[in-house]
Amino acid sequence: MGRVGTHRFLERVGLAEAGGDGLVLAKEIYSEALAHCEELCAPYAAVIDIDRAKLPPAAAVGGWSSAQMVAALRHDPKCKDFNPHVRQSLHVGYKVAAKMGPRYLNLLEKCESAVARNVTGNLFDRHIKAVFLG
Repeated sequence: MGRVGTHRFLERVGLAEAGGDGLVLAKEIYSEALAHCEELCAPYAAVIDIDRAKLPPAAAVGGWSSAQMVAALRHDPKCKDFNPHVRQSLHVGYKVAAKMGPRYLNLLEKCESAVARNVTGNLFDRHIKAVFLG
């Protein structure tokens, strides 16, 4: 997944972190991405590795707290709750989010501080710091 895709994905992490309607929407995107996993993954088959057996059912994710959802999504291999398969499924789920149009965009605006924190943190900590600050 390219850099733009990564930052778009981080919008969904920010929604989950914001809780409330943002969390509800992130869960809905996961549920739809899960339901359409094969078609969403097909264009990326060479660059992703999703084990369907390691994807929790949508009903289970529906009961997650904001902290549980963020832990599953945030790229932290040291975290016992990190699930790269959930992360990748939400990554390719950008098409689901895009189809939501104004609903998605309005929630991004409503949850702007959490979304911005995730995008900026990723850009700075994982890229700028690593390249320029060692």
